[in-house]
Amino acid sequence: MMCGHCGCSSEKARLSEPGVEAHSHLHQDGDSLHLQQALLAGNDELALHNRQWLTENRITCINLMGTPGAGKTQLLEATFKGADTGWPPMAVLEGDQQTQNDARRIQACGGRAVQINTGTGCHLDAQMIQAGLTSLAPLPGSLVLVENVGNLVCPALFDLGEQHRVAMMAVTDGEDKPEKYPHLFAGCELVVINKIDLQPYLNVDLKKTKASLRRLNPRVEILELSANTGEGLDAWRDWLLTRAHHD
Repeated sequence: MMCGHCGCSSEKARLSEPGVEAHSHLHQDGDSLHLQQALLAGNDELALHNRQWLTENRITCINLMGTPGAGKTQLLEATFKGADTGWPPMAVLEGDQQTQNDARRIQACGGRAVQINTGTGCHLDAQMIQAGLTSLAPLPGSLVLVENVGNLVCPALFDLGEQHRVAMMAVTDGEDKPEKYPHLFAGCELVVINKIDLQPYLNVDLKKTKASLRRLNPRVEILELSANTGEGLDAWRDWLLTRAHHD
């Protein structure tokens, strides 16, 4: 798939098993708007099929987006380590430009994971998720967590077929990320602020961050946590469980 929102070129997206086309970004002003609209429409159609399939199989899919280095993979590791027998089956689709590193980290925690490598692509799309789900083959009633490519722009524009969207940032990102990247934060029902254990060492006012988030989205839920120390993880796990399908 191609889109026209930033400057990455086209390469093959790679899964652990099947392959799927990545996208390229174009800058020809005359035709780019129509191309973007057509590509987003095609993506939305595939996303609708993904969502229908997930619903039919009682699978909850959560799209986790955020800054590079926010701690997304570490949060997923902590989620698997803290899951008990009362949890639904869980699996992960890991999105990165290169390497199998994050999928291996999830697997080391006992989780099932498929890596989707986008080459120079800056986000996942519905076609990649469709191929990833085919490879992952989640059980009915599962909770599927998608870790999108670390980026605050393009991931927000592409519907994957997920039922829930989560934005993640870290205290170390500074307090103005919601204002700089409003589209992503305004479109998520939950924002996770990670690395709060580092706040005493930083000149960051989280009250300003949260005020910005609520101006963008008055209904947004905000969780402050540390995936490193475990502070706040119970609230994250509770949030996940309340959204998972239950037989």
